[in-house]
Amino acid sequence: MHLHILGICGTFMGSLALIARAAGHRVTGCDAGVYPPMSTQLEEQGIALIEGFEADQLALKPDLFVIGNVVTRGNPLMEAILDAGLPYTSGPQWLGEHILQGQHVLAVAGTHGKTTTSSMLAWILHSAGKQPNFLIGGVAPGLEVSGRYDRAQPLFVIEADEYDTAFFDKRSKFVHYRPKTAILNNLEYDHADIFPDLAAIETQFHHLVRTIARSGQVIAPTGEQALDRVLARGCWAKLVRTGETSGWHTKELSPLSFEVRSDKTSHGTVQWSLTGAHNRNNALVAIAAASHVGVDPRTSIAALSAFTGVKRRMEVRGIIDNITVYDDFAHHPTAIRTTLDGLRAQVGPQRILAVLEPRSNTMKLGTMAARLPQALEPADFVFCFGQREGKQSLGWDPTEVLAPLGARMQAHHEIDSLVQAIVDAAQPNDHILVMSNGGFAGVHTRLLEALSRKR
Repeated sequence: MHLHILGICGTFMGSLALIARAAGHRVTGCDAGVYPPMSTQLEEQGIALIEGFEADQLALKPDLFVIGNVVTRGNPLMEAILDAGLPYTSGPQWLGEHILQGQHVLAVAGTHGKTTTSSMLAWILHSAGKQPNFLIGGVAPGLEVSGRYDRAQPLFVIEADEYDTAFFDKRSKFVHYRPKTAILNNLEYDHADIFPDLAAIETQFHHLVRTIARSGQVIAPTGEQALDRVLARGCWAKLVRTGETSGWHTKELSPLSFEVRSDKTSHGTVQWSLTGAHNRNNALVAIAAASHVGVDPRTSIAALSAFTGVKRRMEVRGIIDNITVYDDFAHHPTAIRTTLDGLRAQVGPQRILAVLEPRSNTMKLGTMAARLPQALEPADFVFCFGQREGKQSLGWDPTEVLAPLGARMQAHHEIDSLVQAIVDAAQPNDHILVMSNGGFAGVHTRLLEALSRKR
């Protein structure tokens, strides 16, 4: 079958393309502003990319068009598909019907940590010799790609996103996956562009839980009120709680090590390079999920002790004059705070310069803006970047919203002035933490180059 994927450079759709090709299909695709790293990964895999969404792509005559949620009505290729009455489907629906049927699906859902936890789980299964299939919204060292599929292998790890499926299917993507093992890691309000309130997201999570067989397993932390409300509406699979001393829990031994326990049994100690309580929690649910498919916790602990993290999750991009520049995907106040707390625990009194681009739709709309001062509190200096005009412009004024941070906060609207201000402020032993869920105009490379010139 020939599939033509619209929006192929998105993290989900690009990974889907790799899986479809591995399943024996011919795959082509298009996107606006074909961009790396996904474009590079796809080209390396021999998948042809077309720039733009022009209607003349109908001449490719694929058997099926697979539509990403970046595509809206008014898109010229989509309009041509509709006018011609040609077959189309969404990425999640195609995946659910053609790939995930017959697989033991391990789905990782939650507002925060989906990519990291999915990568941990896939890495554990890989290290245990299980050769898992997976679709993840990031690339972890050792896994090499964001999507892998071998029809002979029965396990499939998937990052289960609550974002909507497509313009013609407003259900969350994850309702198409029908997992046998489901991690519900956390739940907060997000995606203000498609969900009116937290209750609407809880309903989608409830729909996910409804698809899990009685023989399956749901893994959820203790003390998450939104998840408790979801589970109170019905859970037909076995429910495994983490964080309770009667179940799976951890004991922090140092900022970079923790003991893993279930009930009164100690399984061993994870010693790694990741920081923060959020990563300990991510590790714990991954260990619990791996246990459900037969992996001994000691094997999981050994695997995680060799896990070096995911690209764009506290990734060190470079060190100049003992000034470390990190890249992190944090774009929600809770994630920002936990990331900063983790870095603070690691570096102690050394200065942290937080550089934030509020780029997600929720952040641009200002839905979470009032929570940002508290989220950024652990940083010594805060640099907030937002364009005045265009698609990435903010609907709120950083100078007003972040005023509680006082003189340690600066707002910038031009990337050059932002870079210069950070470089002027930076001193040896500083840690520059860049947080954005986009490319941020290559600010990491610009910073490293400017710091080199300063030296």
